[in-house]
Amino acid sequence: MSRSPLGEGRGEGRPFADHFSALSDRYARARPTYPDELYAFVAEQAPARELAWDCATGNGQAAIGLARHFARIEASDASAAQIEHAMPSARVRYSVQLAEKTGFADASFDAVCIAQALHWFDHERFWAEVKRVLKPRGVVAAWGYDRLRTPDGFHRVFAEHVLGALKPYWPTQSRLLWEGYDGVAFPFERIEAPPFEIRVEWTLEELRAYTETWSGTRNCLDALGPAALDAAWADLGRAWGASGSRVFTMPMHVLCGRRAG
Repeated sequence: MSRSPLGEGRGEGRPFADHFSALSDRYARARPTYPDELYAFVAEQAPARELAWDCATGNGQAAIGLARHFARIEASDASAAQIEHAMPSARVRYSVQLAEKTGFADASFDAVCIAQALHWFDHERFWAEVKRVLKPRGVVAAWGYDRLRTPDGFHRVFAEHVLGALKPYWPTQSRLLWEGYDGVAFPFERIEAPPFEIRVEWTLEELRAYTETWSGTRNCLDALGPAALDAAWADLGRAWGASGSRVFTMPMHVLCGRRAG
């Protein structure tokens, strides 16, 4: 893994919404991974497979996935703490930069990808930056995942005890993701993506670890104290039953398009 000096100017412009730096190590361990079919789809749409930008890389998991399909990856994040805990790869160069203002060269990328982060950006400024750094006919793909589902209906119990408690504490930007980015102006030639989903098998402890990386959870615990959700998790423990683990699926929202030639 290499680190770029490009992050020196990251303080310029509007401050970014930093919900994750304080738990970057936990975020890296607890977040689910994206299906390789998604990375392959992006690569198939790109005019070449030389260089891709993973914007708001977080723990670097999308950068690592893209590196299986592109020769080189630039992965940036506004959070130095996230970059510090990012996954190493010889094909990935990490840097600390704002999404809306980078040091990348004009028309340098075959693809720009944004995993689970588009809803945090200043979209007008970000799209202008994407147009600047994308090659003609280059591809931009933003994706995120929706609420947990389970085949046995346990997700409804989870929603009652945990999601209900968190409802007042979600940042307003999260709704853009849950609505499938329908409200986002997208100034690119649209490419329809096939359906994708994330599938995981988690214990109750792993489910809680994932939930604790949410911005809504952090806001709730900051407001009410670290034990605010203990009663909810005790109720979930009783409802969990004898099963050691459960299968969860998360439908994905993918916004994909192409820069004009």
